Amino acid sequence: MKEIPSLFSLCVKTITWNLMHGFGQLQDLFELPSIFLDELLTVLPPLALQNIHELLDRSIGSTTKEASIVNRINIRRKRGRYNELNTAWEALYKKRWPGSTKKKQQSSCTMAYHGMKSHESTAPVIDWQQLYWERHLQDCLDAVTEQALLPAFDGNIAKLEIPDNIMSLIGHVGIGACSCSSLSYHCIKFGCYARYVRLHNVICHEEIFDLLRTSKLEALVFRRILSGNKVDEVCKLIKQNSLTLVSIELVYCRLSPSDVDMICSSVYSKEIHNHGIQYFSIKSSIIIGSNSSSIPNGLSFFLSSGRSLRSVCFADTHMGLKSTEAIIETLIQSSSLVNLELSGNELEGLLSKIGRRYTSLSPVPESNTYFQSLVELNLRGSNLHNNDMVGLQHMLVSMPKLLRLELSDNPIGDEGIRTLIPFFVKAFKETSQVSEIWLENCDISGAGVSELLQSLKKCQLKTLSFAENDLGSSVAAPLANFLGSSRIRNLNIEGIGLGSFGFQELERKMLEETALAHLNISKNRGGIEAAHFIYHIISKAPDIVSINAGSNLLPPESLSIIEDALRKSNGKLEQVDLTGNTSLCSPNTKSVISQFQFRGNPIIRLPSFCPSSSAYDDDP
Repeated sequence: MKEIPSLFSLCVKTITWNLMHGFGQLQDLFELPSIFLDELLTVLPPLALQNIHELLDRSIGSTTKEASIVNRINIRRKRGRYNELNTAWEALYKKRWPGSTKKKQQSSCTMAYHGMKSHESTAPVIDWQQLYWERHLQDCLDAVTEQALLPAFDGNIAKLEIPDNIMSLIGHVGIGACSCSSLSYHCIKFGCYARYVRLHNVICHEEIFDLLRTSKLEALVFRRILSGNKVDEVCKLIKQNSLTLVSIELVYCRLSPSDVDMICSSVYSKEIHNHGIQYFSIKSSIIIGSNSSSIPNGLSFFLSSGRSLRSVCFADTHMGLKSTEAIIETLIQSSSLVNLELSGNELEGLLSKIGRRYTSLSPVPESNTYFQSLVELNLRGSNLHNNDMVGLQHMLVSMPKLLRLELSDNPIGDEGIRTLIPFFVKAFKETSQVSEIWLENCDISGAGVSELLQSLKKCQLKTLSFAENDLGSSVAAPLANFLGSSRIRNLNIEGIGLGSFGFQELERKMLEETALAHLNISKNRGGIEAAHFIYHIISKAPDIVSINAGSNLLPPESLSIIEDALRKSNGKLEQVDLTGNTSLCSPNTKSVISQFQFRGNPIIRLPSFCPSSSAYDDDP
C-alpha cells in the first residue's frame, strides 16, 4: 500500500516548487510559524535554499516587514554563531561530500589547499554557503572538461551541458534541454562564491574569464597548459583577479621561458612593482631546459619582488643545477618564505656548492641569516648523496625556524645520516624547533638508524619516518628505547623488515609508556607477533589514536588478540587498519567490526575481499 504523504511534506513540496520556479514571495514565506520555518530550512534542496538567500539579499535596506525578517534570520551570525541558514548549508555540504567534512576557514582556501596551518586561537565563522557553491562550480567545470576533451566538441564552452546527476544534487529535475543546465548559467549564478578554481587547458578559452567575471578568485590551478594561445588566456584570468589572487599553481605544463615571463608579469597591477602572491607552485612541468644556465628574467623578478611570498614549489620540473641554483640564490634572503619544495629534481652536488658559501660566512650574523623564516624544506627524490649532506648541514644551521625536513627517496646512506646527526644534537640542545624528519627509502641500515635514534632520544621531535629502509630486526631494541625516552607522536616504520622476531624484541624491550598518537607498522611480515605488539602498544600508549598494521601476514587468531586490546583501550583509539591481511577475512568479521566504533565509525578496517581457498605463499 502506498504511503500517504504528510501535510508537512506536501507543503514542503509546494513551497520548493514555488521557490525553484521564481514564484516565491518572501513575505508569504516568512509569515509561516517559526517552528515550521526552522524545519523547512533543513529539508529544502540547495537551489531552493539559494533562492531564499537571493530574496533576502534583495530585501536588505527595505523598510517593509521583510527587513525585520532579515534581522531575525541573521541575529545569530551577529552574535558570532551559525544561523539557521548557515547550519542548513553545512548539512547540505556534508551530505553531498561526506568525505570532505573537515572545516575550512572562509577566507583561507589557499591555507587549506597548501597545507598551511593557522596559528590563530579563534577561527572565523565558516560560510558554508560559499563553500558549497564553490565546490559545486568546480564539479561543473570538471564535468564539462570531460565533454570538451571529446572530438565532437565545437569549442563553445558556455553552452556545455551540466550532467543530470549534478543537476539533481542541487534539486533541479527537469525534462529535456534547459537553460539552467548550461555552464554559463552556473558560472553566472554561482561564480560570485568561487575563491578557488582548477582549470584544464581545454576550457581555458576567452569565454571562461568572462564567465568568471563575478568571481573574486584567491587561488588558481592550471593543468596541461602547453604554450601558445592558452598562455594568453591564463594571463588574462590572472590579471582579472590580480587584486584578490594569492595562489597560482601550474601542473603538467610545458612552457617556454617567454611563456613563464608572461605568466609572472600578469600578477602585477599597474605601476606597482611588487605582487601579493603568497603561494606559487609548478609541479610535473617543463619550464626551463635542463641545460639552461639561468632562469627567465620574469620569474627571477617575480620571486624577488614577492613581499608576501610564503610558499614556493618547483617539484619534478626537470631543471638543471644552474637553474635551481639561480632560484635558491634569488630566494635565499627572503624574509617571508615559509615553505620551499624542490623535490623530484636533480640536485646532486648543488648543496655542497651552496653549503661552502655558508661555511665561508660562519659564524653567520643574525642579520645575515639565510632562509630565516623557513618552516618546511622538502628535497624529496632529488638524488642527494652522502656528500651533499655536508652542504645541507651548513644550510640547516642558518634556518632557526625550521620545523619539517623532508629527505625521503634520496640515497644518502648511513654516512649521510652520520653527517646530519651533529646538527640534530646541537639544534635540539639550542633553539631549533625541528619537529618532523622524513627519511623514507634513503638506503639506511639498521646501524645508521640506531645511531640516529640515540641522538634524538631527548629531543622534542614529534614526527619521524624512516619507512621503506631495509633495517631488519636489529633496530627493534634501540627503537623500543627511543619510544620510551622521547616525546614522539607520529612514527612511520612501514616496510623496514622487522619480521616476527623484531616485533617480539619491541614488545620485550619496551617497558615504559610512550607518547605515541599515530603508528604505522605495515608491511613488516610480523605474523602473530605483530598482533601481540598491537596489544602491547595500546597498553603502553594512552594517547594512541591510529595504528596501521596492514599487510603483516596476520593469521586468523590475531583478530581475537586485537579485540582484547580494544576492550582494554581508553576509548581514544579511532582506527586500526588491518587491510592487506587476507587471512582475517571471514564471515564473522562483520560482527567484530560492529562491536568497536568511534563516533559512529568502525575502528577496525579489514580486507574488503575474501582470499581464495588455495594456500598462501609467503615467498616474495
